[in-house]
Amino acid sequence: MIRENKIKKGLKEGKSYIGTFAKITDPCVVEIFSYIGFDFFIVDNEHTQMNKESMVNLVRTAGNSDIVPTIRIKSNDPVEILQALDCGSLGVQVPMTDTREIVQMVVDSAKYAPMGNRGFSASHRAGAYGFMDATQYAKTANENTMVAVYCETRKAMDNLDEILKVDNVDIIFIGPFDLTQALGVIGQPRHPIVIDAIREITKRPGRPAGPSASLPRMHRRPGSGLRWVSSTSH
Repeated sequence: MIRENKIKKGLKEGKSYIGTFAKITDPCVVEIFSYIGFDFFIVDNEHTQMNKESMVNLVRTAGNSDIVPTIRIKSNDPVEILQALDCGSLGVQVPMTDTREIVQMVVDSAKYAPMGNRGFSASHRAGAYGFMDATQYAKTANENTMVAVYCETRKAMDNLDEILKVDNVDIIFIGPFDLTQALGVIGQPRHPIVIDAIREITKRPGRPAGPSASLPRMHRRPGSGLRWVSSTSH
């Protein structure tokens, strides 16, 4: 059964949250994320070969704690949005959203009437397999479903003012590695051009931004000792 999305509610109050990507199919990773103290996790269904069954199991495991599950889908396809939300995810992150028209389609596909036109069924997991009142389910889903669109291309940056006019977009998520390609410095997320672009995106009024944080990792090179280098999610 769909539950209250504490992050969607908190963002409206100006709060900030920290999460990470789930790229491994073992549900234990979600349990570990909750023990660490992450507020949310994003099932990466774009840059992994994860199947739908694995996706559902990761979302299901989130029900054992208050961590918020969201799913980054493969493409800006209404069917992908529908299936991600029907499995019980509290939000979708949608790539390739670089025009106002595409972003409006994303919102329409994620919300039931009167906010959108998402295909309606209450007999799936999010609707408690039909054991929840259908009208109440639609209302609860609209209130708690979080919509994040990506700003990861030059076209998206150019259209950002128009994109921000679309109602019911909760987060503008930033893809730093895709930005490096768009800005001609591929593979260099710390390049000044990329940093300036991220700053420009995050200071736009109207929506919370979702920048990626750099995470340290252990890395061994031939002939060297252990070194700390940086890795940025994208």
